[in-house]
Amino acid sequence: MDTMFWLIGWIVFGFVVGLIARALMPGTQPLGFFRTMLLGVAGSFIGGLIGFFIVGGSLIQSSGWIGSIIGAVILLALQIRRGRIAA
Repeated sequence: MDTMFWLIGWIVFGFVVGLIARALMPGTQPLGFFRTMLLGVAGSFIGGLIGFFIVGGSLIQSSGWIGSIIGAVILLALQIRRGRIAA
């Protein structure tokens, strides 16, 4: 039961972070629910990695809302730059 709530929490967190990152980037990004959620979750990991290089600590660490959004924006910008998402 706890695993189900943990998984639902990651899905909701990833989706909200992905939506915020998409709102911060100019242009339209044709991403559905699943890709928006993956963008947010991957952004959280990227934000944690950036935090590791700046502050130290564990390589896989929580980055919080701001770090997650920064990581998601970076990933979205890289995808747009590579031409995988039409801007």
